Amino acid sequence: MFKKMMKGGHKKPSKSDSTDPPPSGNNRNSAAPVIVNHGSRGGASTVNSGVVMPLTPSSGTMEPVPLFRDVPVSERQNIFLRKLHVCCFSLDFTDTLKSVREKEIKRQALIELVEFIQSGSGKISENCQEEMIRMISINIFRCLPPASHENTGTEPTDPEEEEPCLEPAWPHLQLVYELLLRYVVSSDTDTKVAKRYIDHSFVLKLLDLFDSEDPREREYLKTILHRIYGKFMVHRPFIRKAINNIFYRFIYETERHCGIGELLEILGSIINGFALPMKEEHKLFLVRALLPLHKPKSVVMYHQQLSYCITQFVEKDFKLADTVIRGLLKYWPVTNCQKEILFLGELEEVLEATQNAEFQRCMVQLFKQISRCLNSSFQVAERALFLWNNEHIVGLIAQNRTVILPIIFEAFERNIESHWNQAVHGLTVNVRKMFIEMDAELFEECQRNYAEKQAKAKEEAEKRELNWKRLAEAAAQNGVADMVTD
Repeated sequence: MFKKMMKGGHKKPSKSDSTDPPPSGNNRNSAAPVIVNHGSRGGASTVNSGVVMPLTPSSGTMEPVPLFRDVPVSERQNIFLRKLHVCCFSLDFTDTLKSVREKEIKRQALIELVEFIQSGSGKISENCQEEMIRMISINIFRCLPPASHENTGTEPTDPEEEEPCLEPAWPHLQLVYELLLRYVVSSDTDTKVAKRYIDHSFVLKLLDLFDSEDPREREYLKTILHRIYGKFMVHRPFIRKAINNIFYRFIYETERHCGIGELLEILGSIINGFALPMKEEHKLFLVRALLPLHKPKSVVMYHQQLSYCITQFVEKDFKLADTVIRGLLKYWPVTNCQKEILFLGELEEVLEATQNAEFQRCMVQLFKQISRCLNSSFQVAERALFLWNNEHIVGLIAQNRTVILPIIFEAFERNIESHWNQAVHGLTVNVRKMFIEMDAELFEECQRNYAEKQAKAKEEAEKRELNWKRLAEAAAQNGVADMVTD
């Protein structure tokens, strides 16, 4: 990827570039109270580090700096600082014909810096590390542009239909992110020194950038934050809490954020590393943040990552299955078929990791919902019937058939009698056969109860019909009598 960047020059980024994944690695540094925000994207963070440095771009004339290979080893630290100074210049990337010379000088300087860090040819001094983080902060910490509907004042559209706003300065920003990444993953980077600059304030500003619409930037941020979490153990609780706060704001206030999927990808890896027995903090995170993430309309955009995180919790501690299933039922969609299909898929993954004891605690409520799904639209009904293709789920159902079959029997009969879709009809017949093979006596009992219920319902309907007929006749007679009296 780095060779690709070197050839890229300052050309305008294309849409195809947006799919290029960044190299694995992660980190960043900041040293000043720069707010990464705009009016519509939520409040700025107020946590600051102990050391505050002015984050102001360089001014004056930009001149090329000699290459590292052209100077003695003793001068390389000074050349490193001079290159950092060049990279602090702020340039206008919205106009590709403006400052062409300066952009190329800055690009070459960034490439040299990345190569220097990546090569490990020399350990950089603390002063150089501090200045490097200052330069990185100047370049990446910025106000994000407002979303399209915020610019025009129009109603927000479906996030899936929106075209992302690509960052015009990406050819240079990518190199800055690459430099930060190489610094974090470098074996020469001492965390005791680096944590002075990669502090809580820096992490918060990094998290703010996850709301960038440019998917290429979010990929780099994801990798960098993940590396920071892995390398700086002192920051782990703070990072988890900060991500929680982003989720809370998204769920209960804005319901708009570009980086929820990337944050969930990071959390999926973090959850996988949780030790057992699981801390209460982690269980609260599941209940208060992850499960409510099923509520927003845009859950389709990040459901795959969310489902992975939820499943990781259940696989880590099977006793959480009851909590997770009840949480899914709490946020189960009522009128959105697409979301229902997603929920059924996630439910199957959770049930695969569920033991019988936890299953019994929630099976009544669960199969009442599945029964409703069986009589829903044909896509939802079909997906619900596919649950019986899973051997583990069929095993759980077989062990508890005396409770489950009476709940869903009526839904099966309705599909057999009146469902228009042949696929749903055929699947229903197959599932009925499965229950007959499990327990023919129980099936016959359910069939008798269903027939009695139907007969009783028919009788009550006839009584209602007769009562209405009598009322109509009485009203007609009273009406005629009134007319004679008048």
